[in-house]
Amino acid sequence: MTISKEHMSAARVLVVGDVMLDRYWYGAVDRISPEAPVPVVRVTREEERNGGAANVAFNVVTLGAQASLLTVVGEDEASHKLEALVAGTGIQTYFGRDAQLKTTVKLRVIGRQQQLLRLDFENTPESEVLASQTATFLELLPSHQAVLFSDYGKGGLAHVSDMIARAVKAGKPILIDPKGSDYSRYQHATVITPNRIELQQVIGGWQDEPDLQVKVQNLRQQLGVQAVLLTRSEEGMTLFDAQGRMDVKAQAREVFDVTGAGDTVIATLAALVAAGMSLREALPWANRAGGLVVGKFGTATVSYEELFA
Repeated sequence: MTISKEHMSAARVLVVGDVMLDRYWYGAVDRISPEAPVPVVRVTREEERNGGAANVAFNVVTLGAQASLLTVVGEDEASHKLEALVAGTGIQTYFGRDAQLKTTVKLRVIGRQQQLLRLDFENTPESEVLASQTATFLELLPSHQAVLFSDYGKGGLAHVSDMIARAVKAGKPILIDPKGSDYSRYQHATVITPNRIELQQVIGGWQDEPDLQVKVQNLRQQLGVQAVLLTRSEEGMTLFDAQGRMDVKAQAREVFDVTGAGDTVIATLAALVAAGMSLREALPWANRAGGLVVGKFGTATVSYEELFA
C-alpha cells in the first residue's frame, strides 16, 4: 500500500518535545597542536541544522505531510536561530520561551570527514516548562491526525502523561520516541519506539528472541500501549503488538552516519499513520526511510519521491 502525494499533503502531525540546534564546524586538519596532543582544526565552514524534535518535524514536512511543532526554548541567540530555521521549512511553530532555560545546542567539530568532538550546551529546567503549553496543545489537537512526542530527556516532557491522556480522549494515534528508564509516563500511547540500549534500560537484558518477546509483551500490557517498535540498527526493526510480532530487515546499503535515523523512522511512521495507514502497513516504509537516511551525513531527511520511488 502506498499513499498518494495529495493524500500525504493533507496529513497533519503535531510534534511535541525537546528541540535543539545542531551546529557543525567543518575544517582542515593539517597538524597536531604544539600545546597538547590534539589536532588543530582550521574552521572553514559552519552549518546549522534543526535538531531534536525540530528535526523530527522537519522529517515530517520533507515527506510531504504537514507538521506543527510545540516546544519551549530559552530567550537566547540559539532559540531565535532555531526558530528562523524551523519556520523556513514550512513547519508551523509554537515556541514557548522561558528565560531560565538555555536552548540546547550540540556543536560538532568535523575534520577529514569525521566527527572529532561534540560540545553540548544545555541546562535542565527548574520546573516543568512544557506545562505552560497545555492550552496551546489542546487548541492544536483537533486539527491534527497524529501526535508525536519526541523525548530527549532535556526536561521538556517530564509531565507528558497529561497531554497523552487528552490525546487518547480525542482518539488520536500517539507515537513516542522515549528516554530514560521509567516509561510509566507514556501509559496508553499507541506506539513507543525505543532502540536496543533504551529498551535494555527499561526491561533489562534478554537471553534470546523468545525471552525478548515475553519481556516486551509484559511491558506493553503494563503500560497499556498498543505496540512497541524496537529499532535494531543493522538487524532492522521488530514491532510487538496484540497480534504478536512483525520483523523487517534493515535496508541500508551503506551506513554513512546513523545520527537522526530514529527521528526519520518515527516521523515517517507518524506521517503515514496520520495519512491513514495502520502501524503494520507503515512499518516497512519507515524501515526503508531509516535505511535511506543512514546513507547521508548528519541529521538528514527523506523526501516523498525517495521513499516511494
